[in-house]
Amino acid sequence: MDAKLRAIYDAEWEWRQGEYARVKEGDRWVQGDRFSSETAEAQARRLAYWTDVLKQLDAIPMDQLSPEEQVNAAVFRQSVWENAKGLEYKTYEAPFNSDTFFWGGLNPRAGFATATGYRRFLGRMADIPRYFDEHTVNMRAGLARGYTVPRVGIEGRDATIEAYTVAGEANPFYDAFRTMPASIPAADQAALRADALRAIEVSVVPAYTKLLTFMRAEYMPKARTTIDAYSLPDGKQYYQDMIKVFTTLDLTPEQIHEIGLKEVARIDADMQKTMRETGFKGTFPEFLQFMRTDPQFYAKTPRELLSYVAYVTKKMDGKLKESFNLLPRYRFTIRPVPDEIAPIYTSGRGGLESCLFNTYDLPSRPLYNLTALALHECIPGHSFQAAVALEAPDRPDFRRQTYFSGYGEGWGLYTEWLGTKLDMYETPYEEFGRETFEMWRAVRLVIDTGIHTKGWSRQKAIDYLASHTALAQRDVETEVDRYISWPAQALAYKLGELSLRKMRAKAEAELGTRFDQRPFHDAYLALGSVPLPVMEAKMEEFIAAQKVRLAKPDKNPS
Repeated sequence: MDAKLRAIYDAEWEWRQGEYARVKEGDRWVQGDRFSSETAEAQARRLAYWTDVLKQLDAIPMDQLSPEEQVNAAVFRQSVWENAKGLEYKTYEAPFNSDTFFWGGLNPRAGFATATGYRRFLGRMADIPRYFDEHTVNMRAGLARGYTVPRVGIEGRDATIEAYTVAGEANPFYDAFRTMPASIPAADQAALRADALRAIEVSVVPAYTKLLTFMRAEYMPKARTTIDAYSLPDGKQYYQDMIKVFTTLDLTPEQIHEIGLKEVARIDADMQKTMRETGFKGTFPEFLQFMRTDPQFYAKTPRELLSYVAYVTKKMDGKLKESFNLLPRYRFTIRPVPDEIAPIYTSGRGGLESCLFNTYDLPSRPLYNLTALALHECIPGHSFQAAVALEAPDRPDFRRQTYFSGYGEGWGLYTEWLGTKLDMYETPYEEFGRETFEMWRAVRLVIDTGIHTKGWSRQKAIDYLASHTALAQRDVETEVDRYISWPAQALAYKLGELSLRKMRAKAEAELGTRFDQRPFHDAYLALGSVPLPVMEAKMEEFIAAQKVRLAKPDKNPS
């Protein structure tokens, strides 16, 4: 049965690369010289393929697979199911939200290592008009049936298109060509730069200008004024399925809402305690106002904010040996969020290559949040996690590219809490910042389900988030708009963290004083991204194996 399963997922993975216009380079797939087809016909073809794959999986008895292939099957099934489910609801007819845009991220943060990489990028630049036109056709279809991003969730997002409507070297698409590897001959560099300027003039600027006109004149004025998922076509089932997509759990909106309320009450007590430890004599709302406005908590320059982050991440470097046995070799860098997206971008985001921190509107970027944010986004959070994945045990290609929010974001939030075990929070204010971040994720459970299933207004959600955290007003509004336009995505963080914290508590209880967090963390990260039920089952196996190992007498007593 193992061979039968491998044949299915190997074939699907190669087919998927072709569908999304990737090409083989050595032993990895990279972006080719065009973008994927986004037509309704292409989407229907993908849905038919994935529906058939799910039927093939149904024919394989899971109990006849080896343990490793059982994990592969669970990951593969969830991934294919998610892709198929999105196409069933035609989510491609609303291909962006307040946080993430199909027109963003097409220009890389850095250049390419080879001339071939640059030529492929030039090919993609030339393909932008076709790519945008297909998305526009889909969005018009969404408008016709009332399936759109809520208007309130996209106000101001059109501004993220403007920077790309500028011709010449000021266009962000030219940034990748400014500094090129010395291994590319000077004459070739000059030719590539000239080709880039032509592509910007002929393809990029006209496509973005056309898109901007469409967004402002047609899409935004006609986007729906409702904000809840339940008001969408088949909205109740849609929201339930999105819960499964983003959390990999079978929980109802009501169950999640109640979990959120309990977490909010617990964390609120912690925040009240920390406030008293600072010596502040006023009320909790007065303390929040103090934290939001006192100059001592805010950087005066972007460099100061980035330096604060650099200190935190380097300090954590010195703590890694206390938390992990496996330390990956790959290193990330710290960058400011690009100017063209900074006004509507979140405070920070981390990945393999870099961690981005927002230096726009510094009075909205409190320093006391940065320790928790750096742990979550950089180390030992997402950047560290991505580096570990590079050195993961050999597994199918699709496993290296699959990401489940509950697993990944649950880890990020867990690392914020882990910082309390490593003395990473140096002042009560930094601890309050961490608690604010934890509360922020707990409040999401209440707000997301409140908006999409209980008729909450945008203002009610804003007031609820603002009254429970010290987040700046800009962040509060940006976050609420994200929950409005991206149903259920924000549920993954807290539910994932609760799942991981539950497994750690079980390990501590069963292993007692012999519990060592280093192999526990190594075992979690070695799994790769998996659905939360699979994670819990595998960590149960880890705990059982540790109990057996620790029960054996030490052969070399000191």
